[in-house]
Amino acid sequence: MDDEIDLIRNYVETTLRASGSHGFDHILRVTRLCEAIGRVEGADMRVLIPAALFHDIARPLEEERGFSHEEEGARIAEDYLRSVRYDTDRIPLIAHAIRTHRYRSTATPETLEAKILSDADKLDALGAVGIARTFLRAGEHGGGIQDAVDHIGDKLLKLKGLMYTDGARQIAEERHELLTRFVENLDEEMHVGGRCR
Repeated sequence: MDDEIDLIRNYVETTLRASGSHGFDHILRVTRLCEAIGRVEGADMRVLIPAALFHDIARPLEEERGFSHEEEGARIAEDYLRSVRYDTDRIPLIAHAIRTHRYRSTATPETLEAKILSDADKLDALGAVGIARTFLRAGEHGGGIQDAVDHIGDKLLKLKGLMYTDGARQIAEERHELLTRFVENLDEEMHVGGRCR
């Protein structure tokens, strides 16, 4: 399996030209989270890890052409996995996980692996990394601090309650607490300017 995963990882890294808030480093962090949660939850890693590696491969296409990256990413994954003769029975499960991973998706993850991928993707938007990605994202869209703060309030502070798996809930609890403290400190600094002693 390691050789197949290396092949997939190399393909995704080569194909995904973009860096930034949804770059290859994000894919690797989500994959590591999937590995950790998947071991605890008893997931099929031959479904989960390819899904994690492919989950945002179509992000640049969404930004360039308006494609739904989860749908296009599932199609890309299916085509690629068929071309390398990956396990035929697992390909639809991988595609399902990719199609249902997105926070804004109306499709619901139905399999354990799809739930774990959805959780891992959300977890990467929480905590210290989530804060960094939020400000990176705001800059990518020409926004500033207030745009990032709005995104935190509109989305990130809601993520803790949307986890499917116990393993993800535990991680989300810690990351949510850090995020909450950050928002409180940022609000104080922006509106008060800090304390003088």
